Amino acid sequence: MPVKKLVSTMNVLEAAKQRIQNVFSNGVKVYMSFSSGKDSLCMASITYDLIRAGKIDGKLLTVIFIDEEGIYPSMEEAAFRWKRNFESIGVKFLWLCLPFKQVSVIDHLSASESWITWEPGKEDVWVRKPPPFAVMHSPYLKYPGEMNYQTFCKRAFADGVQMVGIRTAESLTRLQAVSRSKLGSLGGMFYPIYDWADKDVWLYIKERNLEFPEIYMRLYEAGVAKNQLRLCAFFGDNGTQGLRWIAETDPVLWERIERREPNAYLVLLYWDSEMFRRSSHKRKELEKDEEQKDYKALCKDLLFLHPERYTIAPDTANKLPSYRSLFLKSYGLATDDHYKQMYEALLYGDPKSRILRILWTSIYNDYSVSAKSKGVKK
Repeated sequence: MPVKKLVSTMNVLEAAKQRIQNVFSNGVKVYMSFSSGKDSLCMASITYDLIRAGKIDGKLLTVIFIDEEGIYPSMEEAAFRWKRNFESIGVKFLWLCLPFKQVSVIDHLSASESWITWEPGKEDVWVRKPPPFAVMHSPYLKYPGEMNYQTFCKRAFADGVQMVGIRTAESLTRLQAVSRSKLGSLGGMFYPIYDWADKDVWLYIKERNLEFPEIYMRLYEAGVAKNQLRLCAFFGDNGTQGLRWIAETDPVLWERIERREPNAYLVLLYWDSEMFRRSSHKRKELEKDEEQKDYKALCKDLLFLHPERYTIAPDTANKLPSYRSLFLKSYGLATDDHYKQMYEALLYGDPKSRILRILWTSIYNDYSVSAKSKGVKK
């Protein structure tokens, strides 16, 4: 579905402040998600300042920190700082250490939601100990791994509105999510900084001298591009770059990570390969003599001819009909790059259909741009 973008005369900071004030003016409970990442730091800072200025009622706010167990020490430190900040002005701060199921890119290399944070019975191998004040049990979670944290938040905080620091500049999936959101009832979600660019985030942090997790600097020094500086759980589908750095610099933490997830060592061997949906310049150079893969033929073989030859995770296998439909309806429109994304999604896992949704949009958008370009040349 096309998304129409409009240009505003208000800068993104003033727009974010106005959105937050508008939501609080309704007098309903507001649950703000805090992750310690750069985006939630900006959102938290704006909200904190508005409360101190008396422009919104802090009694309506509850800050939610989902502790994913496998997080960087500097992220935990940031969460402690902001817990103190908000509690100093009377705002409730919930630190949740609950057994949610998570997507793990290195669990059987299937990206299946089978890794459980703070799993009971595995206390001796937890990456770290939860803080003494953490919430370890909830009536909304009947058994470990019953749901992921997104589903939990929808149920547990349905009596208010959730405020999330998602930015559409980071991915097409987020743009689509924001465009579909409807804020008009309890249980809804709103995104006050959805239109911020990376430069807006870092400028805000710089001008206010906000202390941010030190891991950002370490990742940048390790060669991660500024627009790719994202923090996630160690075993998440974007965590390989951070795991590699930890193995090189923090042997004690790496030992705890390997004890928690024995397959973590695979990251050191294949972090820059197709196994983790990456391919660095160095890896390409090492593999330049390999025969070029025909991803269109591979997709056809996997989807129609010999699917039994491939090992596909169950939570991705049930999406094969949708991928077959995409393959047939986009035949003649998709490019080699599209087929490569399709093949890797099927082979390495797409449990939430994120890549499937992106492909539906990108194939037709890319074809439209290509067709217009050829028309101009004529």
